[in-house]
Amino acid sequence: MALNPPNRSTTALPTTPSRSGITIALACLGAFVSYLPLVGVSAALPILGAGLHASTSQLQWITDTFILPTAVLVLTFGTLGERYGRKRIYLTAMTLSCVGWVVCLTADSVPQLYVGLVLAGMGTAAMMPTTLALVSHAREDHRGRATAIALWTGSLGLGLTLGPVFSGLIAEHAQWRWIFLPELVLCALTLAAAAMALTEVRTERTRHLDVPGQLLAIIGLTGVVFGVIQGGAAGWGTPATIIAFVVAVLALPAFVVVELRSPNPMFDVRLFASAAFSGTALVMTITLFAQVGLVFTLSEYFGLVRHASTLYIGVLLIALNGFAVVLGPILGRMMYRLTPGLVLVAGLGIGGVAALCMSFIAPDTGTGTAVLFIALFGLGIALALAPITTIAVNSVPPRLAGTAGSANSALRQMGSALGPAVFGVVLTNRLLATLPGHLAGSALEPRDRGMVAGIVSKAGIQAGAFMHLDSGRGTALAHAAYALSFSDALHICALIAGIGMLLAGAIALVLIGVRRTRM
Repeated sequence: MALNPPNRSTTALPTTPSRSGITIALACLGAFVSYLPLVGVSAALPILGAGLHASTSQLQWITDTFILPTAVLVLTFGTLGERYGRKRIYLTAMTLSCVGWVVCLTADSVPQLYVGLVLAGMGTAAMMPTTLALVSHAREDHRGRATAIALWTGSLGLGLTLGPVFSGLIAEHAQWRWIFLPELVLCALTLAAAAMALTEVRTERTRHLDVPGQLLAIIGLTGVVFGVIQGGAAGWGTPATIIAFVVAVLALPAFVVVELRSPNPMFDVRLFASAAFSGTALVMTITLFAQVGLVFTLSEYFGLVRHASTLYIGVLLIALNGFAVVLGPILGRMMYRLTPGLVLVAGLGIGGVAALCMSFIAPDTGTGTAVLFIALFGLGIALALAPITTIAVNSVPPRLAGTAGSANSALRQMGSALGPAVFGVVLTNRLLATLPGHLAGSALEPRDRGMVAGIVSKAGIQAGAFMHLDSGRGTALAHAAYALSFSDALHICALIAGIGMLLAGAIALVLIGVRRTRM
């Protein structure tokens, strides 16, 4: 499909309610399909690790090889959408995703799975700014746009909710690779529907590609995430880790300088002159960091400590992601009876307290109690994410709404990428640090203690869930010590998420406020 820029600036907007409804429906469908694998893959990490014999670092990269391309390319695709038309980029996104899921479906090694997830992540990078722009174009009045964006956010939540359920159902009856089949089928169907029904939409001005800015953004963001993962896996003083951080430190400031000097920047950093936009940028990054990081941690905890099935984990995570689906349409109206800022701050407060409560989860904690904490966290996330995109888009002049939406999507994905990267490092380091103490407090023989510590240290923390000693009693004692250490690690991750969300609430209170504003 050739991408030729238009000869003149055109804007093809929906002119009837039915056409507007079709545009919003296809935008929400694209968002739903793109977000299905985000938690679906995380929930399936235990079976992916077992099926592919993957290490902890490889498991972190299984999640991040999907999220990272989304984070670093979303601004680029936002620019391409403005230049070549939203429909063309929408179809390109679905095509990339279809190819990626075919590669994953046929994978027989971790590297091949990486390739497929990168392609699918590129598809999601193209889809996020495109679908948000379609929603913004379909409803240009502030109130109608807020309702449409709430539906769009609910579609993201629906993808997050159903993704792990699909993965769990398939894992119960088929091999791990078939968990990618629903994404492939839905992407193909969405591609066909959009090709027939979606109307082309372009902005009123032609955007230049700003190649230097795009390259610097890609290099800088990749350096940050790679450095975090590599540092946790191989050590913070290793050459690869140091080089990654040095590259990031050089590339990101250079990106800001280039964008300030560019006559046609891919991302206008002057957007941060708006306190509300700066607030939403920080809040979005922190919230997605906490959400996806805790999903990664909880998936690992219930899979490795509780030995829960992928389906059980998927159903459990409905409590976390389901509120965004149920409350999405309601929140679109609630924001105007209250204020978007008040809903945002309330959500961050609820989510932060709920995450802190997860620091009390122990190996013998009942499922009901754990679900209560997870559900409260999900409620907070739903309340926070519903208004944040609306606040970001409406905090800048209308001509910059598309750029603000792309930046919002980029920060959403950047937080999502850093979540499993940082939480995976914390999880591993804390477990390895506390395991010797719990082994010493057990009734295991000194020889067995050394064996258990060696297995977990050398083979990865996943190996601890499946280790077997010479006696059944010894195996049970080893698993008990391992479970306590994993719980300690979970508690630290929960504290990081909780404190982060409460900090985000304070930022929102100062930079955005809770007073009613004209929108």
